[in-house]
Amino acid sequence: MTDGTAPTTDFPGGRETREPGSAPLLEVRDLRKHFPVRRGLLRRTVGSLRAVDGVSFTIREGEALGLVGESGCGKSTTGRAILRLEEPTAGQIVFDGVDLRALRADALRRTRRDMQMIFQDPHASLDPRLSVASIVAEPLDVQGWGDRDARRERVRELLELVGLEPYHAERYPHAFSGGQRQRIGIARALATSPRFIVADEPIAALDVSIQAQVVNLLADLKDRLGLTYLFIAHDLSIVRHLSDRVAVMYAGRIVELGGTEAVFADARHPYTVALLSAVPVPDPERESGRRRLILPGDVPDPADPPPGCRFHPRCPLATALCRREDPELRDVGSVEAPHLTACHHTERIGSLMTDRGDGPDITHGDQE
Repeated sequence: MTDGTAPTTDFPGGRETREPGSAPLLEVRDLRKHFPVRRGLLRRTVGSLRAVDGVSFTIREGEALGLVGESGCGKSTTGRAILRLEEPTAGQIVFDGVDLRALRADALRRTRRDMQMIFQDPHASLDPRLSVASIVAEPLDVQGWGDRDARRERVRELLELVGLEPYHAERYPHAFSGGQRQRIGIARALATSPRFIVADEPIAALDVSIQAQVVNLLADLKDRLGLTYLFIAHDLSIVRHLSDRVAVMYAGRIVELGGTEAVFADARHPYTVALLSAVPVPDPERESGRRRLILPGDVPDPADPPPGCRFHPRCPLATALCRREDPELRDVGSVEAPHLTACHHTERIGSLMTDRGDGPDITHGDQE
């Protein structure tokens, strides 16, 4: 789509669907976002909160990468930093061969035609003073796309695309349910026919009965429009349904990254094992015999992370090596299916795997 012209495809905002496996559309290299910690009457900077601290990954055209982890681990900040809604402290973000951090305001605004975001809270992300038509058309206004009639028609197409009716365009956000509001937010994100979408926990604020509908809509749009997703969530079952690969994040860093089925079937980091063990199985007999990895404590303070491996205060496999040295991401998979993990004791993960008999729940046990 170019300024002042109508879409060139028959399907509203459509693109040729591409299968995952092509060259990376997005490359994130050593991304960092540190927030200053200020204290005292003069608000002097006394430290930094390391919300994102050295994150690297790639996303291929047409792929969905799920980013999971506990609240406070830096998932949402990562997504916002990629789109430069939060200005990164360091690192490189390359989108379709272009370094986004090198772009100035005008060039960045043009690039954002291809990069959009679906926000977590559909109540806070929609301006209550604007009609749905104005909300959905706002990206088109900013980009200077088409005339008034073309924009009105585009809004109608987008509302139908996300399962709403054309007459909804004249209503205001307060007249809609949470699920309908999120559909409006999705329509707005699709207005400029983006290639890449950051979906920041798009179902977290919705009723359980509505969550599946929105996830199915996102999956359908991915297939029909050839979209590429960074799907941020803490619900692993949803991530498994929508994502081609999964990145597990802990305390500002990625600790495991691999194909979705590989990670679910053969997790290679204790934190991933703990997350998976918390997911219920819809089989009472099997559920009663599962072992669970119960983690003590909370995610460490990002302003004062522990030395060595950041997970070691909660890890049942922790040794003196873990307290001393921070493990690097290394490949424990194959050439055809890379599987990265940041753990000194990957070979001992089998002792923590769930669904292995009737043993008791596993708690923390520091070892030398």
